[in-house]
Amino acid sequence: MNITERLHEIKRSLPSNLILVVVSKKQPISAIKAAYAAGQRDFGENYVQEMLKKYERLPKDILWHMVGKVQHNKLKHIVPFVHLIHGVEKLSHLEVLDKEAMRCGRTIRCLLQVKIAREESKTGMTAREAIDILTSETYTRMEYVKVIGLMGMATFTEDKHQLYTEFESLHGLFIQLKAKDPALETLSMGMSADYQTAIACGSRLIRLGSAIFGA
Repeated sequence: MNITERLHEIKRSLPSNLILVVVSKKQPISAIKAAYAAGQRDFGENYVQEMLKKYERLPKDILWHMVGKVQHNKLKHIVPFVHLIHGVEKLSHLEVLDKEAMRCGRTIRCLLQVKIAREESKTGMTAREAIDILTSETYTRMEYVKVIGLMGMATFTEDKHQLYTEFESLHGLFIQLKAKDPALETLSMGMSADYQTAIACGSRLIRLGSAIFGA
């Protein structure tokens, strides 16, 4: 199957209220254009420089998601147009974003990345740290940054029980925090290898790369 066929097949299987972000890192412009022509508008990039180059060359109604690590010194370049920043791991990241967004006169939407995987390579804050950030006086004073949800990446494993356990832990935290802050609307869990399990555990946003573009 080609990109268009894979995209349509996956979309047909997804709940109507789920957001699909197609991770286009390291993909050529032609591949992104094929997905765009098939109706896809949300695309995710890991690196600021790559996102900037693609932003300049592609249609301006694309919603760009920064799905890689937040790099303080490069944030100012994408703040004018980025749709959602997924990987915020520290309060200091939000402080930098608030200042940059103020200069641009826009509000930047973010997700807090919570560590749910057992793998050391997967990063993120603890549940306690997420709660502390959202209830901190520093965050409540911010005018140009809005945390709209949580993001987490599960362990790379075929053990479905472990995946369920990890995803359910984040879903539980999301429900707990949303009860206190209705502004939290997005729970991002699930990538190409585990998105079906993530959806079953309450994910509202998935990020697929190889499932769309191939390995």
